[in-house]
Amino acid sequence: MGFTDLLSDAGLTVLNNWLLTRSYITGYVVFFPFTPLASYSPSQADIVTFKALSSAPDAAKYPNAARWYKHIASYEDEFTTLPGDASKPYTVYGPEVAEVTINPAKAPEKAEEEEEEDVDLFGSDDEEEDAEAARIREERLAEYRKKKEGKVKPAAKSVVTLDVKPWDDETDMVALEEGVRAIEQDGLVWGASKLVAVGFGIKKLQINLVVEDEKVSLDDLQEKIAELEDYVQSSDVVAMQKL
Repeated sequence: MGFTDLLSDAGLTVLNNWLLTRSYITGYVVFFPFTPLASYSPSQADIVTFKALSSAPDAAKYPNAARWYKHIASYEDEFTTLPGDASKPYTVYGPEVAEVTINPAKAPEKAEEEEEEDVDLFGSDDEEEDAEAARIREERLAEYRKKKEGKVKPAAKSVVTLDVKPWDDETDMVALEEGVRAIEQDGLVWGASKLVAVGFGIKKLQINLVVEDEKVSLDDLQEKIAELEDYVQSSDVVAMQKL
């Protein structure tokens, strides 16, 4: 039957139960040793479901749905580029049969098994009541869209770790680091650093930085670091993570 309604307590309970064992509406995330790799990622299924909600679910009542909502909101700038069919409604996703009798905030570890049956989430088969529920839902969605349009989108940022390698063991590492930190640019913030031994008495500078993705090109930044040719042999990006 899929998600029939995401505005009522019953509908939010269905969503919360669906996300109990899922990272996304249509998949999971698998972590391999050393490097997190996603076998599934956010898709248009998450986006249409996210947009069907009028606001973030109550974390106390719907912890799984609240966690998912906050995570999907972080992809707001990428909504149009995520994979999947954006024309499909959110009602095509979700469980075939919904169990909505248990409040997730008070549910025991395992509820008693009950006969599976289709549940009328509006509580009535009356066509007039269904039409009224649909009207209310559309009004809430319109209010949500208006609120989102007026919201200032936060800048996308990344945390980056750079290795900066000197020419030899006689390179002045203090001067090297001072030269690197002297590079200033809008959207660039230097962070903590340390010297890491690489062998034969040589140490490299490992330094963290935060960049605004639209303002700072890592390639351009590395070219500026390479201009410190009296100290720098090369630099490498060893880690990068979206904020």
